[in-house]
Amino acid sequence: MKDVVQSVDRALTILELLSKHVDGLGVAEIGSRVNLHKSTVHRLLGTLIYKGFVVQDSDSNKYRISFKLFELGARRIAEADILAVSKPFTKALMESVNEVVHLVIRDTNDIVYIDKVEADNTIRMASTIGRRSSLYCTSVGKAMLAYMTDEEVETIWENTKIEKLTSNTITELEKLKEELQRIREKGFAEDDEENEIGVRCIGAAIFNSNGDVEGAISISGPSIRVTKDRVEVFALEIKKYAHLISTELGYRP
Repeated sequence: MKDVVQSVDRALTILELLSKHVDGLGVAEIGSRVNLHKSTVHRLLGTLIYKGFVVQDSDSNKYRISFKLFELGARRIAEADILAVSKPFTKALMESVNEVVHLVIRDTNDIVYIDKVEADNTIRMASTIGRRSSLYCTSVGKAMLAYMTDEEVETIWENTKIEKLTSNTITELEKLKEELQRIREKGFAEDDEENEIGVRCIGAAIFNSNGDVEGAISISGPSIRVTKDRVEVFALEIKKYAHLISTELGYRP
């Protein structure tokens, strides 16, 4: 183990221990469990109390963890930016599948592409950062719609120009709702040449610390490469990386 400061290591070990005992522990109990002398534990607790990470119950004299660590973590989560947070994960996803990866967010009734990680392929996607598209006919859009209420879905539908872009485009609300149910069950959405003939996409939603949909990511490519036989393989990857980004944003299922 490199560059470990002993006193810091011991203090953090005590915090981890106290986090598992909501009723608190006495000095002797703590010392016994972390294999430290009572005097050492007492000094460390004094510092942790001074910094607000530990409190001592005036009646039982037991020590409990405070909410300070939660406050620090919540501050970090509140400041997390989906674009910055997702960067290493979308790059890793692209390298894993060798297809273009998109990151989108919702803007009222549209999705907006805010990042694109291009793969090294001869046939490339014509998408651009800043481009807008509809939710009902894209994998990322449907991935987000799947976790909205029926009322939200209906409002978006009513305020969207529904067009039959290809023969595969869903243009009936009830059929879309059936599709959204399948997406919830599978954990990913598919754009099976619904937005553009010859292009297939697999998308998954990203959630924030409140459990709300923050955005979505997708794998996109020509249907000759992103074949139906490979959809399940791509789905495993998209779900994996969507979960990693969500976790980084503070999401806990």
